[in-house]
Amino acid sequence: MTGRLILASGSQIRRQILQDAGIEFEIIKSDVDEGRLKQENAALSPSAMAVLLGQAKAVQVSSRHPDALVLGADQTMELGGALLDKLPRRDLARQRLSAMRGQPHQLHSGLVLAQAGQPVWQHLQSSTLWVRDFSDAFLDHYLARAGDELTASVGAYAFEGLGAQLFERVEGDFHAVLGLPLLPVMDALRQHGWLTS
Repeated sequence: MTGRLILASGSQIRRQILQDAGIEFEIIKSDVDEGRLKQENAALSPSAMAVLLGQAKAVQVSSRHPDALVLGADQTMELGGALLDKLPRRDLARQRLSAMRGQPHQLHSGLVLAQAGQPVWQHLQSSTLWVRDFSDAFLDHYLARAGDELTASVGAYAFEGLGAQLFERVEGDFHAVLGLPLLPVMDALRQHGWLTS
């Protein structure tokens, strides 16, 4: 292990995944304007958008810290072919969750490592999640208990918590669902001499 590893994200769950794996890193959040990037690149697929956002974060922080290896990560959600954004207010969660009921959606995790302002590795991993056909009574119960989960993630759920009750089936890696596919990241860190191979 040489140099510094920086996570260019304020995501608590991404931080926890790396910490649980015993990876030493520091956090320096990027100030990438995600809304502007999405608007300027609206023709991109939701999966390509995840990689673009992860790269923008990694490259921006890496340009300011050229001595470090910087991990940028982002996750997009695709429902019926459309890219969805986080909800600005909790009261919109009922409509979002009702639209997802009984339907599959995809989560796309885009990861990029950058050094000296240049991307040196990227990875895209997608997962498909099937929301169960839950009752209106369950939806009321969930909305009353979910709290910040309703606006903290694009799907209005935290899969690692109460949100797990929304699903009947998942196709994909657990860490990828959470937004940071751990095994590919660790493999890339070994390739770049940051973890012992």
